[in-house]
Amino acid sequence: MLITWGKNDGIFTVEGAELYKRDIPSSELHLFDTGHFALEEEVDRIGSLMHEFLDRIQKTRKAASA
Repeated sequence: MLITWGKNDGIFTVEGAELYKRDIPSSELHLFDTGHFALEEEVDRIGSLMHEFLDRIQKTRKAASA
């Protein structure tokens, strides 16, 4: 699971993001110096993280099925 989160979000707090990480230890948590609209404020960085994450998942699945 890839988690991208605005650490200054007044609605969804960092503690909430950390709960996801606690429940799914293998997840990746990336905190950004943004508010609620992290994707709009950091679209390039989050987009890159998404591509890298999906590439890793795809390679892992291909290796497991080989």
